[in-house]
Amino acid sequence: MRSICFRKTVLLLLLISFPETKAWSELPELMEFTTTSPLDQEVQNVRFWAPENANTAETPVLVFLHSWSGDYRQDNSKWFAQAVKRGWIFLHPDFRGVNNSPKACGSVFARQDILDAMAECRRRFRIDHKRVYLAGVSGGGHMSLLMAGHHANEFSAVSAWVGISDLAEWHSFHVRDGKPQRYAQMIEKSLSGPPGVSGERDADYRDRSPLFHLSRVGNLPVDIYAGVEDGHSGSVPVSHSLRAFNEIARIQNAELISESEIEQIRHSKRLAVPTPSDLRGIEDFGREIHLHRTAGNASVTIFDGGHESLPEIACDRLASHQRVVPVTMPVINQQ
Repeated sequence: MRSICFRKTVLLLLLISFPETKAWSELPELMEFTTTSPLDQEVQNVRFWAPENANTAETPVLVFLHSWSGDYRQDNSKWFAQAVKRGWIFLHPDFRGVNNSPKACGSVFARQDILDAMAECRRRFRIDHKRVYLAGVSGGGHMSLLMAGHHANEFSAVSAWVGISDLAEWHSFHVRDGKPQRYAQMIEKSLSGPPGVSGERDADYRDRSPLFHLSRVGNLPVDIYAGVEDGHSGSVPVSHSLRAFNEIARIQNAELISESEIEQIRHSKRLAVPTPSDLRGIEDFGREIHLHRTAGNASVTIFDGGHESLPEIACDRLASHQRVVPVTMPVINQQ
């Protein structure tokens, strides 16, 4: 009897999940173009999709950034599906690929690659400049926060999931018994060694770490998310998200998340005394929320989960934002 019930349960789960899986398999084909960096003349690849009317109607853009160990070919179908569902252009740029070389890992070259991809997208399509959204997960979350700090005026809103905010601190987290582990090794390949060796290298670590630039986001809506298990079962402690939020809260003169609260969430996965905001959470989020704070147009949410993202939640939130004053840029267009 138990075996029959089990089989029925499995069948039911398959039937429930089938429509979503089928939808992903029926996603339109991603196209490609290339850009040439004005900084070093290197060619970068970009995958994209645009709805049929993107040449004639103002169309929102979702710029989605690949993860730490990925490149523009990474499968991000769940995010792509959200763009297709909403009729948004999906832009998936390479920005020097895997973070294991000096021009990758948040360098000025990598940041320029994203700007170049966006410029080419504007050249090809009629962009709705009021709705240019940026999102990323893990290493893409790191890069999303970094772009928010360095180029806040380029975006209408940012959604950063389980991102790294301080490369030096993350390097330390991935050193075991004095030996750099995988991610620490990749950081050292990107930044010519560990932090703390020279002032010049430490300045490079800071230049590539969002924590030192988020004070410049102004009123840009920035939503930061992390699963409470990250740093335990995942590679990025939730403290990166919490401290990133604090940098924005500081410029908004908003209440900061205390060091005690950060340590509670990071180690105990619970707050001893949740605030009303934590208890209220976010309507229809679909997961238990352990911490939720806001500061101006910024927010941070620590939810029941791990090193992951919830694309539909993210895009619903992004869609609620429009820039009041769009960036004025010429449309060369109509290929």
